[in-house]
Parts: sequence; C-alpha cells; structure tokens
Amino acid sequence: MDTQGRRNIDPADQWVLDPATGTYQLRLDPEAAPSAGVPPQGRYGDAESAPAAESAAEPTPDDSPAASTSSPAPGGRRAARTGAAAATAAAGSRNRRRAKPRMSRKKKVLAWTGGTVGFLLVATTVAGYLVYEHFNNNITTVDVGDAGSKDVVSDGPMNILVIGTDSRQGLGGKYGDADNVGHADTTILFHVSADRSNATAMSIPRDIVTSIPDCPTKQKDGSVKTIPGTPARLTTPKFNESLGVAGRDPGCTMRAVSQLTGGLKIDHFMMVNFEAVKTLSTAVGGVDVCLARPLVDPKSHLNLTAGPHKIEGEQALEFVRTRHALKNQSDLDRIKLQQNFLSAMIRQIKSTNTLTNPKKLFTLADAATKALTVDTAIGSVSKLTSLAKDLSKVDSKHISFTTLPVVDNPNEKVHATVVVDQTRAPQLFSLIKNDVSLTQTKKPAAKPDPRLTGPKATPHNTRVNVLNGSGVFGAAQDTVNWLQNTQGVNRSDNGGNAPATIATTTLVYAPNQADQARSLAAMMGLPASALKQGTTNAAPLAYMTLTLGKDFTKPGTPIGPPTAAPKDLQRTQADNTACVK
Repeated sequence: MDTQGRRNIDPADQWVLDPATGTYQLRLDPEAAPSAGVPPQGRYGDAESAPAAESAAEPTPDDSPAASTSSPAPGGRRAARTGAAAATAAAGSRNRRRAKPRMSRKKKVLAWTGGTVGFLLVATTVAGYLVYEHFNNNITTVDVGDAGSKDVVSDGPMNILVIGTDSRQGLGGKYGDADNVGHADTTILFHVSADRSNATAMSIPRDIVTSIPDCPTKQKDGSVKTIPGTPARLTTPKFNESLGVAGRDPGCTMRAVSQLTGGLKIDHFMMVNFEAVKTLSTAVGGVDVCLARPLVDPKSHLNLTAGPHKIEGEQALEFVRTRHALKNQSDLDRIKLQQNFLSAMIRQIKSTNTLTNPKKLFTLADAATKALTVDTAIGSVSKLTSLAKDLSKVDSKHISFTTLPVVDNPNEKVHATVVVDQTRAPQLFSLIKNDVSLTQTKKPAAKPDPRLTGPKATPHNTRVNVLNGSGVFGAAQDTVNWLQNTQGVNRSDNGGNAPATIATTTLVYAPNQADQARSLAAMMGLPASALKQGTTNAAPLAYMTLTLGKDFTKPGTPIGPPTAAPKDLQRTQADNTACVK
C-alpha cells in the first residue's frame, strides 16, 4: 500500500488475458469496468479462477485466499467471502481452465529480454540476408565452360586470371569511346601455391604478338558459338585482342593464357574496368604510394610531386593509366607502376584498419562486388568469400609480382609490339607449373621419395634404350653419347624418335630394374615423377626405356623442375614500400 491507500501495482499485472481472443490486453485501472467481451479480471487474470484453483490445491476453506477476510481486493480491501461462497467458487472452478501460476518479476524480466533478443536475432538474420542478396545482385557472371574449373577452391595450386579491361561502356564517354567493348588491357596471372605459403602474380603485356585459339562462348539464349582463332603473323594479333574482338569473352582470354604458358590450367577469372580502380581505392580509404621523382602526365592528368601520397578515386585511376610520365613511356614501365599500386592496395586491404572496421568492410565489399565480373563457378558472395579466405592465407611478403619475359618484336623497325622471350619465359612457366616460389619461404623438409632411395646399380650394369620425344633434333643420340662417354653407361642404345612428342621425360622400368632406374635418375637429374615402374619383372638383360620430353634441354642438364627463380627475372614483393623511380 502507498500513503494514499492505493496498491503498489506491478506493471506486469496490468496485462490480462482476454479469453475471447486468446491475447493479452493492457488494463491501466484495475477497478475500471472491463471492456465488452472481456470477463472481470483480477490480479491473476480471471478473478474467479485463480482463487478457486488455490482452494482446490488447499481444501481447507479457512486457509485459502478465497476464504481470507484480510486478503486485499482490487482498489481496496477484498470483500470477505463466506464458507458457502468459497465452496461454491471451488466447485465451479473444477469446470474452468486452471490459471497459469503467477510469473515472478525475475522470470518476467527474462521473458521480456528473451523476446527482445529473439527479435534482434530475427532482424539481424533478415538484414544479413538482405545484405547478402544485395551483394549477390552486384556481381556479374560469365559462363566460360571448360576454360575454367568448377571447384571454388582446391587442395592443390590455383591459377586466377585478373583482367583489367579498357571498356568505356557505362562511363558516359568520360574516358573515350562510350561504345568501346574493351580489350584485355591489364592482365595478371595470379598463381597460389598448393600449401598457400606463397603466390606469384605474373603480368602479361598487352602488346605481345601471339596466336589466339578457337573459343567456344555461351550465348544469351544458352547456345554455344565458337569464335574462330587467329594465327600469329609478323605483327598481329596482339594478346589484348583475346577479349572483346569478334565477341570474345573472358573465357577466350583464359584459353589464350593457357596456350601462351604451355598448357597451364586457369581455374577462374576476375575482370574489372576503369571505375573499379576508383571505387576500390576509395573504399579502402586511399592507397599509399611513394615517388622518387615527380610524375606529371598531361594526357592522364596525373600531377604528383616526389614523396609519399595517399591516392584514391580519379587520382588513383590517373596513376595506373599513366605512361607518358614514365621514363620509357612504355606499357612495360606502366606494368611496374601498376604492380606497385596493387602491392600497396593488398597491404591496405590486409591491414587492421580495413578488415576490422565494419563500415570500411561493408563499403569495400559493396564496391568490390559491383566492380567484379567473374566466372559462374565463383559467382556468388558465399563462393567469393570462400575463395577470399583461402587466398588470404598467403602472407603479403610472399606475394611476388613479375612480368612475363618479352623482347622487342624483330619483325618491326619501329618497335610497337613484343614477342615472348623463348629463353627466359619457359623458365618462369616451369616455376609456376612446378609450384616454385619466387620468394624464400620456410617449408618443411620433404620426405625422400622411395623411388629415388635405395641401392643403385653400377653404370656398367645399367641398361637403357633412349627415345626422342622432345622435338629437339638428335637429342636421343646426344644423350647416348653422353651416357657412354662421360657416365660409363655402355649398355645404352638410340631407339630413334618416339611415336609422338611428350611434355615431360619418362623412364619406364620393371620392379627388378629399380636399382638401375635410381642410378640413371641420379646421373640425369630426373625427378621422382619421371620414374614409371611397371608391375611385372623383366628378363635379366632387358633394357629400360627412357623417352626424352619437351623438358629436356641437353645431356647433363637436370631434367627436374627448377628449384629457384632465375637471377635476372624482374620481380618485386607485395610488402615492398620502396619509392617508385
């Protein structure tokens, strides 16, 4: 009771059950007449049912609240009930619904809190779904068929082609012809090692003269149209024509890169345009670059002084597009500048400020999904997230940027195009194919392969027939001469040309020739993968069969994969913060 004789009313008791609707209603005045259709309510909801229930639980009327003359009534004292009235109420209650026991204040608080948390969880789930759908709707996809992989990630190495197109479509003519469908202006093959300890980002110059293979493309009506390939001539076609020309899609560029690198399988592609550079650089809060000298280019409108700068938006686009501000004003110089910019962006995205700031992260995700065109295998937020988590395992200090080695086109007087350097490029392709890092990474020592461990036969007791599947004229005879004259393998013969050229050198032998195989492998530097053991033993004087593949260079040069990058290979690490010269 308070000083005015009123009861101190628990707010929870003001909510009463309406039996007609099965819902709770708020009654602010306990003494007010109930609304139509709502029976008289008491402290327990139904004024009759609660006391009756109690009297049923306690059969002695004098001990029950219904029989007590001191029990308070709503708005004052509760009217005393006679024993007969109590008995009547108790009898009538047997046919009525038993009232729910009164909820304690603590339980009411928990109930309200639980309801609030439940609401928030539902709201968060709905919001998350809407954001997920929003991001999904941002992404543009292209079905590249068998040019790519159907798996989002794999347990082995991965190769992702990043294409920067010079398309002006949708940009309102701001950067040139608004109807330009775009070509492969900037292309980077991003190779991630199987153990995710390192990655190699190989830029492919757009002006390489190379053949472009036939390309099946998926049309809007679901049909497949094959775009005829273009053979390489003296000065045409250029690599950038693998996209956009004659309806070629990114799958055509993937096929062109696979052919250019000697069969390297490309898993996925990601394509961005001019606008992506602006939006992504802004979304990460700007990209830090350092210049050793001023960069001024009237054509791209770039004007930066020497020293550190944080660039974003239009200025970032000017930075990656400039050529005339560079010493040689060439596309190869611009590639190095773009690698510097991408390295800085990788460091920024992996920084704490970006990844732990919800607003920045949302802005980045929104900008990235709007900017991206990807193959259908990774064409959703969940798939891109899985791929991003997998790729993020690579430390930035072990991400190496390099450029496909090229030389000036010898068929031109004024050099406007380049051709693949047939000496250095195969070495780089071999590094990528064999998952060799361009940086020094700590890896657990590999266990010796059982095919290469064990006793070895003497050279005199090693018998081998050499076939030439390398495509190099005279390779088999050169190898036989080397084996006999320098290694003492007198029982070696020239078997002539193999039925067809093969990519890698193989040595086929029987189980009882394993010691001879180990001996020959040690002499020639054969990797364990080259050794192919049969299932049945050979005759005592039978010869093994060594077939030289395209990986063969000359006798005495190890045929196994390279273990380190060539010293003269241009490269830079993503953690390199040196100023651009």
